[in-house]
Amino acid sequence: MPRLAKELDFFMLFDDFINHSRRGRRLQPNGKRISVGTLANYGYTRQLLQSFCTDKGFTLRIRPLRRLNSRELATEKNYWKKFFKKFTDYLYDDCGHYDNYVGQNTKIIKAFLNYVNKELVPGAGEFNKLFYVRNEEIAIHPLLPEELNFLIYNKPFEQSLSPRLREIKDVFVFGCTVALRVSDLLKLNKSNLRETSGQYYLAVRSQKTATDTLIRLPDYAVAILDKYKKQRKKLLPSFNKVNLNGYIKELLETAGFTQPVSKTRERRGRVTELKNESQPGKSYRFCDLASTHTMRRTAITTMLSLGMPEQVVRKISGHAPGSKEFYRYVLWAQTYQDQETDRMFARLKEKTSLSS
Repeated sequence: MPRLAKELDFFMLFDDFINHSRRGRRLQPNGKRISVGTLANYGYTRQLLQSFCTDKGFTLRIRPLRRLNSRELATEKNYWKKFFKKFTDYLYDDCGHYDNYVGQNTKIIKAFLNYVNKELVPGAGEFNKLFYVRNEEIAIHPLLPEELNFLIYNKPFEQSLSPRLREIKDVFVFGCTVALRVSDLLKLNKSNLRETSGQYYLAVRSQKTATDTLIRLPDYAVAILDKYKKQRKKLLPSFNKVNLNGYIKELLETAGFTQPVSKTRERRGRVTELKNESQPGKSYRFCDLASTHTMRRTAITTMLSLGMPEQVVRKISGHAPGSKEFYRYVLWAQTYQDQETDRMFARLKEKTSLSS
């Protein structure tokens, strides 16, 4: 058996990692294939590492530990510590990224090194354990139930919109109702619609998680679909996702959802308030932060805020039990419920005794 080389090409091994993931040779812990979105992120991380090596003159390589003595092992450990510090400094200081993005790339590198050690070069070492993953909980900004009600039922507002913005409103309102990921929402076709005894249901298998969801559609959602029933296949008008983000911002600005909103990010664990680059000196507005994600977030928080049991909402949204992401929606909805409770008790306080 030939002896292993002293140094192995890092990027060649990274390409093997990506290819094995794409072909199904490497799977998720639950046995499912790696998603297309995750594979794309692997590619972005590879590009980032290549840029880092070029810009900083850093050479990445893998050394099989079975051929190293104790002094060389210590050197190798220091090498990976040095890499992690230089790479994260590069992401923060040179590229201006924040904790979540740095953490996402760190997780991918850790997964790669773990795969190298277990499958590609057994005994290459568990240096991925030297890396820590930073992350932050970015605030969600869903519509309040009152705001969603305005978009659904205010006919004068709808009539004031251009034909294109009316289509945007229909897609947005539908998305704020069914809690689908935008990738699934924009692919809805007539085979996803079921009718039983005059009631309409939307049946969807998530592209990201391969989970099935079934949700009964309210009358206003059915009315939206009726507008586009002459379309050949799709249930809703078609939009490019990037253009849809811009249109959603325009729609909500037109609706008057322009209240100031604080936008913060963490860098090395320290909170930084971001400035509105498009309007220097002014805060972000709610409409400025809206995107396609707002639809799913609004749907989930509306369900929770108006009293739908958590397990039912989770079934509709496709979140796993104990999901940290889902818990964020629960906390936001609880804030809304607390506000409504406070209003109720304030009204109770205003009631005077009949005997007084």
